[in-house]
Amino acid sequence: MPAPAQTPISKVALAGAIGTTIEWYDFFLYGTAAGIVFDKLFFPRFDSLVGTLLAFATFAIGFVARPLGGVVFGHFGDRVGRKTALVVTMFIMGAGTFLIGLLPTYDSIGIWAPVLLILLRIVQGVGVGGEWGGAVLMSVEHAPEGRKGYYGSWPQIGVPAGLMLGTGVYALLSSSLSSAQFLDWGWRIAFLLSGALVIIGLYIRLQVYETPAFKAVQEKQDQARIPIVELLRTSKLNLLLGMGTRMAEGIAFNTWGVFAIAYTTTELNVSRTHALIGVMVGAAVCIPMIPVWGAISDRFGRLRVFGLGTVLFGLSAFPAFALFNTGSSLVIAGTLVVTLGLFYGAMYGPQAALYAELFPANVRYSGVSCVYQVSGVFASGLTPLILTSLLASGGGRPWLMSVYIVAMSVLSLVSVILIAVLCRRIGAQTPQPVPVLQS
Repeated sequence: MPAPAQTPISKVALAGAIGTTIEWYDFFLYGTAAGIVFDKLFFPRFDSLVGTLLAFATFAIGFVARPLGGVVFGHFGDRVGRKTALVVTMFIMGAGTFLIGLLPTYDSIGIWAPVLLILLRIVQGVGVGGEWGGAVLMSVEHAPEGRKGYYGSWPQIGVPAGLMLGTGVYALLSSSLSSAQFLDWGWRIAFLLSGALVIIGLYIRLQVYETPAFKAVQEKQDQARIPIVELLRTSKLNLLLGMGTRMAEGIAFNTWGVFAIAYTTTELNVSRTHALIGVMVGAAVCIPMIPVWGAISDRFGRLRVFGLGTVLFGLSAFPAFALFNTGSSLVIAGTLVVTLGLFYGAMYGPQAALYAELFPANVRYSGVSCVYQVSGVFASGLTPLILTSLLASGGGRPWLMSVYIVAMSVLSLVSVILIAVLCRRIGAQTPQPVPVLQS
């Protein structure tokens, strides 16, 4: 019986970009709502700062749940296949987001409102925790040699595209409705829209065949019996160094894409619509830059490009907040174009191929998921909470936040350098899943 035809890589890349855009729209929609809606509707008995902290705490819970999704669906992705795991996680994610749009508020059901909000945020976290690894591997493992950075970057487009879509929907609703209408029912429209988007995403993903790398593992009957155990046995060093590189990338996105909205609207009195548009413009610029940086990594190496991104992030911290503090909507939007639109992609573009190259195919889904999702608890989920706390500790001035960003950038840069040193020892241009890099 002839083997099924391979899906053209262009179709795989496009499917990855559309699918992850829908997934991340769902996930980051919560972050936007946490900064401007949930503190008022689900934690109304606290003052503004405490309510924001509680809303961002529930935002962080989604990231705490993501490692669970990464381990569970990493297991099935390495045992059963990338495609099956992707379809299931998209359904889970969409259901959680849609149900948030139907939730009664604190005024209606009291304490059960935030409890149910937290439970649905956990559902979101499990869904996206299992989805990311499969999405990037579908592109990386279908891609030809020498183009894995470029094609692997296409699912990464989903992060800024999902953010742009989510903030764009909120900006439209915010500008077309009164504040009372927006808080009463308008915010729900963005969450309910997820139902239609998920149907589109499921249809697209069902059109893509399984990856050649996983088929080869199946043919050799080389699936790990318990992938997470095999991963920890053979690749602990890869995991730790990968997580170290992830800190700067996760903090960068959640600083400029999530926290910036709450900071500019709450502390600087910038209008909600202008803040949302600023982030939306920065995300729009980031979308084409991600595959550009991915292609550059094919030419000059993942580590060089990723390392450059960490340096740019660290150097931009103090100037960016100084520019924010001008209070000018135009200046803030321009700052986000540079930090989120241009600099961030240098890390996120080559990331998928970089992490895939750290692990052998039979534990690769589990490997990339654990690197991305476990580190994401600290690098992404806690970032808005940490920055809000540092802002309060700094008396409302951003200098402590900038120090934190610089410190985490240094940590990621050191991790990149250590991977480069290990690669040099084995004569590899990129980190390969070979014994020297496994512990």
